[in-house]
Amino acid sequence: MSWAATVLTLFPEMFPGPLGASLPGKALVKELWSLEIRDIRDHGLGKHRTVDDTPAGGGPGMVMRADVAAAAVDAARATGPERPTIYLSPRGLPLAQARVKALAEGPGAILLCGRFEGIDQRVIAARGLEEISLGDFVLAGGEIAAMALIEAAVRLIPGVLGDAASPAEESFAGGLLEYPHYTRPQSFEGHEIPAVLAGGNHAEIARWRQAEAEAITRSRRPDLWALYEKQKG
Repeated sequence: MSWAATVLTLFPEMFPGPLGASLPGKALVKELWSLEIRDIRDHGLGKHRTVDDTPAGGGPGMVMRADVAAAAVDAARATGPERPTIYLSPRGLPLAQARVKALAEGPGAILLCGRFEGIDQRVIAARGLEEISLGDFVLAGGEIAAMALIEAAVRLIPGVLGDAASPAEESFAGGLLEYPHYTRPQSFEGHEIPAVLAGGNHAEIARWRQAEAEAITRSRRPDLWALYEKQKG
């Protein structure tokens, strides 16, 4: 069975979007993974299929109802293998490559895309939703975040990338950011490709790339560098 993503959203027309193009799109056609889009409003209440209400205690905006969100989650869980159910939220744990890798190695994921001010806390607790954030910023909804998570996982599925060695050398794979890349032309606006990359000595190239990765990580991500040093020690 292929890796399966189920997305719960109020805007199903946003999908597949970028997931239908490039590597994820080709892998989708090859059935290396599957994408199911479910409209949360199918579980809305009344003739207007209401999905939200005013926040308890007052305040601006609206909140997605617990009963509606729970019904959408339950319906998705009933139709496929047991998978992690993820709520895309700016207050969730930051998405890291290690979590992406673990998801890619599993059967897939159910992704709940929030809107408004968020969803009722009771459904998060009652259904054991895992909250994940893309970073310290706020989007209008969880759809773009869901696409990013899905693409990150799909590209790690065997057969999706052309070169099986690629994921092993990318940023975060070894605890470091990736080393810089170069290609033709040899000279660009007075800047040359580093000579070591043209020397053909693979051991020297490997050492250069490791040193560059360490320097970039130390400079740009001291948090990652501290963890990398701790793991080395």
